[in-house]
Amino acid sequence: MPSRPLIGVLAVLLLGVPAPTALAQPPADEVAAPSRAEGATTARLVTATYARRQPGASGRGRRVSAQTDWSGQTTVLLVLEAAETDGRQWLKVLLPDRPNGATGWIERDRVVLRHTPYWVDVRLRSRRVVAYRDGRRVRSARAVIGKPSTPTPRGLAAIYERNRQPDPGGFLGPWALPLTSHSDVLERFGGGPGRVGIHGRAGASLDDPLGSARSHGCIRIDNGDIAWMARRLPAGTPVDVRR
Repeated sequence: MPSRPLIGVLAVLLLGVPAPTALAQPPADEVAAPSRAEGATTARLVTATYARRQPGASGRGRRVSAQTDWSGQTTVLLVLEAAETDGRQWLKVLLPDRPNGATGWIERDRVVLRHTPYWVDVRLRSRRVVAYRDGRRVRSARAVIGKPSTPTPRGLAAIYERNRQPDPGGFLGPWALPLTSHSDVLERFGGGPGRVGIHGRAGASLDDPLGSARSHGCIRIDNGDIAWMARRLPAGTPVDVRR
């Protein structure tokens, strides 16, 4: 993570973003909780909506935009479970807002569902990022994680955006994958909301060796590894940050 660290400072260009793996739309009644073995269901918003505390709850709840807040990509959320109330289908989703881990229920007819076979573990103790497909490890990379004063936040998150960088030789490398989680220490940084992400390494970021804890909370991996992830992992892919 750079000295202008979190993803609020990214100069984002979305030229030539490859289409990552996504499988056919599952029926809402077949939505299962995300898992390393089975992957996850994602929800692509087709319109802005409101996330409620319970399925069918009255009131508007928390507004969820159909576009991401930094680069204006289509919002894709990780689905945690599904329910039906009074003949209407609802989805519990992981929200890209503070506090980390915030969830809400949105109406099924506001989204298009997809399935991703991928799951990502960020292992803070061993300082590794490990990607799984259908429960099988397919990629493992050493990482730079947050330093003790600005630690990488733990818990279940998801890929929020997929941002090709205008300068592959810049601090963030060729790609940045902002997550739904935010720093627990920095409320705002560099013009953004303190969003944490996984990104590459180039320029001054190479001064911090892989396997160290020196970032402001972001996870830095080698450029070949971040490019591999960007080509395959769609928005909404689960990212479990754990000790």
